[in-house]
Amino acid sequence: MKHYFTRLEEAMKANWERPALGNYKGELFTFGELASNIEKLHILFETAGLKKGHKVALCAKNSARWGVAFFAANTYEAVVVPILADFHPGSVNSLVDHSESTVLFTDSDIWKKLDITKMPTVKAVVSTADFKLLYAATEKIQAASDNLDTLFAEKYPNGFKPEHISYPTGNDKDLAIINYTSGTTSAPKGVMLRYECLSANVEFGQKRLPSYPEDKIVSMLPMAHMYGMMFELIYPLCGGSSIYYLGKTPTPALLLGAMAEVKPYLVITVPLVMEKIFKSKVAPVVNKPAMKILCAIPGVNQLIFKKVRNNLLNAFGGKVREIVMGGAALNPDVEKWFRRFKLPFTVGYGMTEAAPLLAYEDWWEFASKSCGKAVDSVEVRIDSEDPYNKVGEIQAKGISLMSGYYKNEEATSASFTADGWMRTGDLGVIDKKGNIFIKGRSKNMILSANGQNIYPEEIEAVVNNQPYVVESVVVDRGSRLVALVYLDAEKLKADAADAEAYKGVLMNEVNKSMPSYSKINAVEVMAEPFEKTPKMSIKRFMYK
Repeated sequence: MKHYFTRLEEAMKANWERPALGNYKGELFTFGELASNIEKLHILFETAGLKKGHKVALCAKNSARWGVAFFAANTYEAVVVPILADFHPGSVNSLVDHSESTVLFTDSDIWKKLDITKMPTVKAVVSTADFKLLYAATEKIQAASDNLDTLFAEKYPNGFKPEHISYPTGNDKDLAIINYTSGTTSAPKGVMLRYECLSANVEFGQKRLPSYPEDKIVSMLPMAHMYGMMFELIYPLCGGSSIYYLGKTPTPALLLGAMAEVKPYLVITVPLVMEKIFKSKVAPVVNKPAMKILCAIPGVNQLIFKKVRNNLLNAFGGKVREIVMGGAALNPDVEKWFRRFKLPFTVGYGMTEAAPLLAYEDWWEFASKSCGKAVDSVEVRIDSEDPYNKVGEIQAKGISLMSGYYKNEEATSASFTADGWMRTGDLGVIDKKGNIFIKGRSKNMILSANGQNIYPEEIEAVVNNQPYVVESVVVDRGSRLVALVYLDAEKLKADAADAEAYKGVLMNEVNKSMPSYSKINAVEVMAEPFEKTPKMSIKRFMYK
């Protein structure tokens, strides 16, 4: 397996003058400028006394300089500690302290809310706006920062050139990243990932969906989350591709505007985004009475489906080779329509602990309702006496899986079986071709009074297909299934529909397709959208 540093080094040398990292309609770094800035930061790290294995925390909004800082720390063989920018300041202080970080990269808005006295190991705080110091523990570090251009010029009097790049390899088993999965201050779970975990994911990505220097990507997922970090930063850059950051959670207009301009080869997203696009752009067209008739006529329907497909792909810039969704299951009804359109989409499966990929399949081979097959670097098994038919926990092992949780032996021990398989906490089955079908999270499963296993995600998929429903959560309250729903207020108003009256209609329609043990007993309308995680999963624990 090729080290990801080797791929990165090759991409830099071959594409020196080509764009590497850029902010949409803002600052842009070529591969040569990326390499030069990495070297400048290495000089600063050395002056600050940073050693191999020391920790560098990175807590800032998405930007091109976020990517520069990441590669600077990782190629220095420091351990990168990405922290989500929307964590509470107290949690950021706590995680920087827990990780024993020596350097912190952040932006000025976040820095104003932090308390340096609660981060005693930090020697330097670097701004992601311009790489100037926001804090220096010693005059020597401050002087190095003030004179960084001079120090760089002294080290490379004839200029920094491609032949000067030489990133270390042979460190595959060494710790590369500690990625915290939450902002909690009690027993934090910092996922420990080695260089080989990153290299395995890059190798799989470049093997199955190679990226090229002429390719571009629009980054919209949080870089501090492993899904965005790997597939919107590390993997495409290792193929010589260009990445453009939107910087903040985009409005649909901003996102589609950026897509139309950048013309990405790949769209990395979560099912919720694609479901919203379907509901707002496609469903109103295909659900018209006349269109339903036309969609049932062989030949005619193929012309309609081709038109819809082209319109969707053109909305993403017209050069998309694949749309990859992860983080949750795709609504089955939406998936059915996407298949009819022959949209090049697939749904993968992963988690931070796998850096992040566990399963994937190319869109033309992707099995309906699955999340792909185990990737090359892992084995997957179902903890069930009949894994093809009886649901069990999905478990995995392989070189791309974490070493454990940083300074949390209890959580690490609980995450692995006695024979060394990692517990994912997800429940599912597998077919004889190796396709994995997720039924839900083990902690979400509801056990009915008569012993039936109820997977709320399956009920929610039906609820979400109903008119006016934007999203839902099904909970167990005293052995009664209650559907919490957030409705489309504008659509209700346009149709002069009453939300209270609609609850009964909704419940009746859903229960028509539910077995007796999975019928919902009540519907509650939520006043606000459900709280989400950075990967747009609903924070279910808030709605029990």
